[in-house]
Amino acid sequence: MSKTSPDSQVLERLFAVIESRKGADPESSYTAKLFGKGLKKISQKLGEESSETIIAALVEDEEALAGESADLLYHLLVLWSARGLDPQKVWAKLAEREGVSGLEEKAARKKGDKQP
Repeated sequence: MSKTSPDSQVLERLFAVIESRKGADPESSYTAKLFGKGLKKISQKLGEESSETIIAALVEDEEALAGESADLLYHLLVLWSARGLDPQKVWAKLAEREGVSGLEEKAARKKGDKQP
């Protein structure tokens, strides 16, 4: 497998690979195995990777944190794929929030929750 230069587009490329594993033989692909186990198991794995990332941030070195962060992002992309969520929707949400104070954005969401 050829490697391209590291950049943020790696998430798009990885998502495409993940999508291609849907319906693949679970014996030939970890991703296919996750899809075969269903959304509950995928969600559980995401939770585990989140905890491992937190631990790496608190007590391990930068290399360990980078590795755990990569695992976390991979499992998040698998979850999105399993739910049929196109990453472009997430990127659009991030773009909407770009340049907006986190406090303002959070307050706006709370106001929206209170409407009938």
